[in-house]
Amino acid sequence: MSTAFPLRVKAVMIDLDGTLADTIPDLAAATNLMLRELGRPVLDVERIRDFVGKGIPKLVERALAGSVEGGAPADQMARALPIFERCYAGENGRHSVLYPGVNEGLLALRAMQLPLACVTNKSGRFTVPLLEQLGIARFFDQVIAGDTLPQKKPDPAQLLHACRSFSIAPREMLMIGDSGNDALAARAAGCPVFCVTYGYNEGQDVRELDVDAIVRSLIEAKRLIQKA
Repeated sequence: MSTAFPLRVKAVMIDLDGTLADTIPDLAAATNLMLRELGRPVLDVERIRDFVGKGIPKLVERALAGSVEGGAPADQMARALPIFERCYAGENGRHSVLYPGVNEGLLALRAMQLPLACVTNKSGRFTVPLLEQLGIARFFDQVIAGDTLPQKKPDPAQLLHACRSFSIAPREMLMIGDSGNDALAARAAGCPVFCVTYGYNEGQDVRELDVDAIVRSLIEAKRLIQKA
């Protein structure tokens, strides 16, 4: 079924990494610091870019394996994960930047009086400081991180939690993301979903995803919706 625009919504959820901000430089720096400490060869930034999208443990596992599909033994993960988290705590926000149009898009969405939630697979201990450092924490009524609930995207639990917190039906809550995780979570929750063209999506083309719209910026997303 085709989507009718403008889409009428009562609130908007937005992913963080790859949607609001380019956080790859920080994640890559922390990953390579971890690999050096473990005596392993470092990886180039573009390789690490494809590893991002399913949270820090999956990034560490992929970095240890050297591939998107690879796994790592539990003992290696147990050693590597605390090292990564220590390294990332020092790098988080040092090099991350907002994508073009993000600040303007958030201002425009708030001007529409739409409640906003940041829904990310990133751990809460890294999410809130990063939003504050980027100067956009003030826009969000809710921040639902990767450890807020036992489940995270592509499971729909985080999105449904946001809907309940806003007392809004899923069909009236738009998800804006950059990856299959966002699209799958939104479809499972019953939420409409837009994907941006510039994110990570683990090396896959977002145009292959089941979404309601592909947008080049948050400003373009804003033009496709109206407050219900």
